[in-house]
Amino acid sequence: MSPRRSGTQSLVRLLGHWQETASRTPLWRQLADALRLLILDGRLALDSRLPGERELATALAVSRTTIATALGQLRDEGYIVSRHGSGSRVILPESRPSVPTRMSATQALDLSTAALAAGPEIHQAFNHALTVLPQHLTSTGYDQQGLFALRDAIARRYGERGLPTRADEVMIVNGAVSGLALILRHLTGPGDRVVVDNPTYPLAIAAIQGASCRPVGVALPEQGWDVDGLTATFAQTAPRLAYLMPDFHNPTGRCMDSVTRQRVADLAARSRTTLVIDETMVDLWYNAPPPPPLAAFNTDAPVITLGSAGKSFWGGLRLGWIRASSRTIASLIQTRDTLDLGSPLLEQLASCWLLENASTLLPARRQMLKTRRDMCRQLMEEIFPQWRFTQPDGGLSFWVELPDMLATLFAARAESTGIHLGTGTRFGMAGAFDRYLRIPFTLEDNALRAAFNTLQPLWNSLAGQHNMMRMRKII
Repeated sequence: MSPRRSGTQSLVRLLGHWQETASRTPLWRQLADALRLLILDGRLALDSRLPGERELATALAVSRTTIATALGQLRDEGYIVSRHGSGSRVILPESRPSVPTRMSATQALDLSTAALAAGPEIHQAFNHALTVLPQHLTSTGYDQQGLFALRDAIARRYGERGLPTRADEVMIVNGAVSGLALILRHLTGPGDRVVVDNPTYPLAIAAIQGASCRPVGVALPEQGWDVDGLTATFAQTAPRLAYLMPDFHNPTGRCMDSVTRQRVADLAARSRTTLVIDETMVDLWYNAPPPPPLAAFNTDAPVITLGSAGKSFWGGLRLGWIRASSRTIASLIQTRDTLDLGSPLLEQLASCWLLENASTLLPARRQMLKTRRDMCRQLMEEIFPQWRFTQPDGGLSFWVELPDMLATLFAARAESTGIHLGTGTRFGMAGAFDRYLRIPFTLEDNALRAAFNTLQPLWNSLAGQHNMMRMRKII
């Protein structure tokens, strides 16, 4: 089978504002940096074939020599492989070369991932899991719905939040993304439309596209959700389902209020459009808990809820769950036969202990994250005064607005120092949100300050060049 070809106009949109005309950096180097960033972010699919040099040169309005030199650099670094007559194909180098940086190699340099390392409670959870494991060893270990004790604990938590739930309405899966992929496999077919917020979680977009479905974005307004826009999109596109994240939305951090939840649930009931509600951030609130689950607002609405232990406790657990009607759960179990035979038992036992002790464990985690959020805000106000953002009431990151479409350029420069940034373009479709960054506050204060201090001169130089260009246009 021939590799997938990246469309020329699609690639141009993904590249965004990669060209910095006032920079002393050669144009071919800027293009190579921008393409490398797309590959590292996963926005250029591995094994996909790039457009030809002549075609790309015309689309980007640069010389063919610039294209050839940029591709030659990426070829030398191991990011593409070329064959005469077959073009260039995207790959990853066998090992990424180390990049000199002013930061210690022991410090985390990834500012694109919003996740925490494991705390001591994870060790406690697995210790407990090992003590109760022997009583389960007489079984086969295959259980596609999941351990009853864990499902029952999850069901009780939904009940405490205002959504009565039975254990047979819960299914354990290998993380929320795996749960979404299973739902898509069960409910959709090639070409079906799936409505999403724009911006939204990038792995959700990838899962939707991986199911050969078409994501349809509904833009988020400055505050809240555009329910009228959602209503119009449902009517105009007849989507198979909609994926929403009302609890400390990734990446914006906003939380859907009760009035909006009621309107969205009523819309789903009227239109019979299935809502897939991602609640992976629901435990990470800092001022007040969010409203009840969206499924509680209209019992006639077809709502499937996704949850996860990854953000609440530790991503290494790779445990999530689906909450839906018992009939839907039974259908999903049958669909799962084509994917896997269940989730690891030891991780389920550990997660069960964590959920049973959540009322003791989560307050300390929330307080720690709130402190880091406040420190991150202070550092950004001090080091990057041009950045605009709203302090989130929950979640793990800030959604930062830059003074212009500079995210791709800034991220490419940051990559050369060994720091990986999450550009806004990762969270939208077709290269949108190039004036945004998602900045997580999951690093310890010293590591975050060191990262920001490394980025400060890069940003000042870029912002200064941008201001000079604006002044020249005015003159």
